[in-house]
Amino acid sequence: MSDLVENFKTVLQRIREATPANQKPVRLIAISKTKPVENIIELYKAGQRDFGENYVDELETKANDNVILTECSEIRWHLVGHLQSNKVSRVLTRVPNLYCIQTIDSIELANRINNSLKQQSKTLNILLQVNTSQEAQKSGISKDDFLALYEHVKTNCTQLNCQGLMTIGLLDNVNAADDSDFHVLIQCRKELCEKFNLSIDDIELSMGMSHDYERAIQVGSTIVRVGSLIFGARLRH
Repeated sequence: MSDLVENFKTVLQRIREATPANQKPVRLIAISKTKPVENIIELYKAGQRDFGENYVDELETKANDNVILTECSEIRWHLVGHLQSNKVSRVLTRVPNLYCIQTIDSIELANRINNSLKQQSKTLNILLQVNTSQEAQKSGISKDDFLALYEHVKTNCTQLNCQGLMTIGLLDNVNAADDSDFHVLIQCRKELCEKFNLSIDDIELSMGMSHDYERAIQVGSTIVRVGSLIFGARLRH
């Protein structure tokens, strides 16, 4: 077994051990940013199906790799980085097997994606990114405005399937055991469910990365985004 596959199996085991008994299985997104397609293919053959990329250019290149297209037909691509408006058309038309955009943070972006999908007669899964740490340099809608965004999407964006919420923790808090951002997102889910009469089980929470994914799961995350623990340290982008 290669180091890559061994790392993958270890993360899966730790996810299982961290998941509360009464919670549904947690989905692992393998963040393959800066990593070669050979790594993705190897993980796919080991059983992984969900892969995440931060940048549209890199996602487009990898998703169109000939070997991935022929040997990884069930791959599910997640865009987990900020999506610029001028790249909406590209990501929607040039990325085979695009499964979810996890970073919807404005009505304008939701409308642009919805209109493009309508022209293609397609639908797409999305998550709403909430800036739980309220950092100005970070993308995401504020916790005070996300309910209005959700309502707009549900009412006006017929091509978008909003599966839940996503957050990135405090940027300068990578090495500290501070779960405050997780609890803010959990509170957001509670408010969402109460306002729209939804079941908590129906709202996904994408939170937790390599340094804190186990803690995120223990407090309620249903999707974790793990890169370096599986693939090793990232190359400079």
